[in-house]
Amino acid sequence: MADSHSSPGLSRRGFLAAGGAALLGVVAGSAGHTAPGAETVRLGDFWLFGRYDDGCTELGFDEIDLAPVQLPHCVTPLSWTGWDPASWQDRWIYRKHFTATTTERHTARFDGVMTNAEVHLNGRLVATHEGGYLPFEVALPDVVAGDNVLAVVVDGRWALDVPPNLPRDEGPSVIDFYQPAGIYRPATVGAVPRVRLADVFARPVDVLSPGRSLHLTCTLDVPVVGQVTASVLQAGRELARGGAPVRGTTVEFDVGGLGAVRLWDVDDPALCEVVVTVQSGKHTLDQRVVRTGFRDARFTPDGFFLNGRRLKLFGLNRHQWYPFAGGAMPDRVQRRDAEILRRELNCTMVRCSHYPQSSAFLDACDELGLLVWEEIPGWGHVGDDAWQRRNLADVEGMVVRDRNHPSIVVWGTRVNEANGTTAMYQRTGQLARQLDPSRPTSGALASPTLGRFAGSDVEILAYNDYTARRGVPFRLRPPRPGVPYLVTETIGTLAGARAYRRTDAPGVRQQQAELHAKAHDLAAADDRYCGLLAWCAFDYPSGWQRAVGGSKYAGVSDIFRIPKPAAAFYASQADPRGRAVVEPGFAWDFTAQPAGPGPGATIWSNCDRLLLFLDDRPAGEARSRRADFPHLRYPPFAADLVVPKGRRPELRIDGYVGERLVVSRRFSGDRASDVLSCVPDDPELRADGSDATRVVVAAVDRFGTLRAGTAGEVRLTLTGPGELIGDPALDFGATGGAAAVWLRPFAGSPSTLTLTARHQTLGSATASVRVTANAAHS
Repeated sequence: MADSHSSPGLSRRGFLAAGGAALLGVVAGSAGHTAPGAETVRLGDFWLFGRYDDGCTELGFDEIDLAPVQLPHCVTPLSWTGWDPASWQDRWIYRKHFTATTTERHTARFDGVMTNAEVHLNGRLVATHEGGYLPFEVALPDVVAGDNVLAVVVDGRWALDVPPNLPRDEGPSVIDFYQPAGIYRPATVGAVPRVRLADVFARPVDVLSPGRSLHLTCTLDVPVVGQVTASVLQAGRELARGGAPVRGTTVEFDVGGLGAVRLWDVDDPALCEVVVTVQSGKHTLDQRVVRTGFRDARFTPDGFFLNGRRLKLFGLNRHQWYPFAGGAMPDRVQRRDAEILRRELNCTMVRCSHYPQSSAFLDACDELGLLVWEEIPGWGHVGDDAWQRRNLADVEGMVVRDRNHPSIVVWGTRVNEANGTTAMYQRTGQLARQLDPSRPTSGALASPTLGRFAGSDVEILAYNDYTARRGVPFRLRPPRPGVPYLVTETIGTLAGARAYRRTDAPGVRQQQAELHAKAHDLAAADDRYCGLLAWCAFDYPSGWQRAVGGSKYAGVSDIFRIPKPAAAFYASQADPRGRAVVEPGFAWDFTAQPAGPGPGATIWSNCDRLLLFLDDRPAGEARSRRADFPHLRYPPFAADLVVPKGRRPELRIDGYVGERLVVSRRFSGDRASDVLSCVPDDPELRADGSDATRVVVAAVDRFGTLRAGTAGEVRLTLTGPGELIGDPALDFGATGGAAAVWLRPFAGSPSTLTLTARHQTLGSATASVRVTANAAHS
């Protein structure tokens, strides 16, 4: 938990009102693409938190028993596994003091509160909200000059008639993911102008034509007589400008002259900024900046086409849950998931299963060229009439929040794996198309007959293909003729083993990698598949079918985002001109395998040839497995690595593209030289109370390769003004020789955070992170 920051002799209320409270009217601008000049401040630090109590929303409530916390925040301490839903199924109170310098119009915005919320200002209820995955904004009508108190009641109980909850069922394990409660996404509060641009939808039109244009739909929160203009910029240069008069609250117009715009693509994610200004006479009333990208994405019966060229979609599903914090990780950490998917796993598409995810994650997808399937909250079941009305509201909230993201290419308007009714899904699909006519709608089906597909309510046939079960050769169902067909899930823990962990037997770990490779190979074999999104990127918390101890071990990376052997397949599917990859599908460790990996050991690589050396002596050449994976761009290799008993040689693998050596990797057979590694993702963080970075702590050989078979406890100590998000002791025997924690600085002055890790036999290692006023996001 975070340190309280409080000073001896200073009351908590006095401290928060005088020194720790947010001061409005000081910070111009806010997170995201909010209007310049809007006086807002991000509410990350210095909240008071505790269980709900009578009177806790009142202005004069005694706060002595509340604990200081920072946002984003989870209501209960969590470890990396073994989560107990009972620990967050309650009502909770968050209180925030802020000082206003003006009594002008103010609003508060919450990007995500799990699950329901009541918002009180100075003792008065001002708003309620249902649902944990979409933002809501609250007018604050009675802000006073001086000290104000914002009190938020959070209801994290399962028995709420709100998607994906199902109050008449047996509990949270009826769906395949846990949902820890809290204000788990960013929040802001601030003064807003008298006239405000409430929404701007910038929709590219005729993208593949030289006469391409941008259609603007601008919505104001009060009627205006004036002019709205839009300037379209790319790489800092204005490409075109347009505008129209406005009389009322809505205006639509087109900006042409955009023939020179660079198209957004997975390999060149060229973004545009659209600066929209509202004027009345010579007075500027408001201005808002939104981002978009010009791209043409089409799902057809003959495959998927991006900007007119065929692209076989290659990807994974993502859950937003993290160890120790649930979903309550800051923006930088959310963005890091997109970086892992695009840069390390080479995905061209991710499915946001099974709810709208962090705006920071989607922003990063825009910037990295990672296509997105986004879907409404829900899993496996459809509730009553009230639940379905909330479901429809979720469609509207998702589409309006995210329709400017060029990375999003399909709206999931069906509840995942839930038949529901055709009438209900016709309503959700129709609403999405009304709000955004530029994207198709769909929903993942699980019926073995591809049941209840109706072309009127979805435009892409998306199928969670678990046809292949244990003990039978892996296969996919063929595409259905005449409709666009996308595999939205496969493998998981239903094909092969119940769990895939670094602690499992070598054959189990290798099986997961082989299944993922085979699934993508089969999808690549037939152009009618738009692509395949396998299950899944990261392990996640769940009590549903085939969970183990409250976790699902279906990820190609673990819940710490550390790769398993299956991730090596994804890493190998990159162009070697950008990054040459050699990743053994085995552990070079003679403890469990005294004779080595044996004949036919798999090596995942994008090279043309691999030469093998033992103690720098030639040991042959690996042979391509092209016959096993005829349609993969880069099939794996097989190597015969049988070592005489008692020897522990060093393995060297040299990778060639053509005749050029492009990568050489070494692996130590001597565990006596293993060390402890402690490496942060980022060298620098912001001192604003809402930033964090991961630190991976691992047992590695002397060349830096993870030693999964290492056991023992790692003790962690953090020095500096910040919070350790994680357990102070990590059990390598349970996590497979590696784990991670996150460092989160407190708001304040520049400083340094230093994490020290100690292991009984591997010794110690440290990671230091600078904390500055203006650290970069990545």
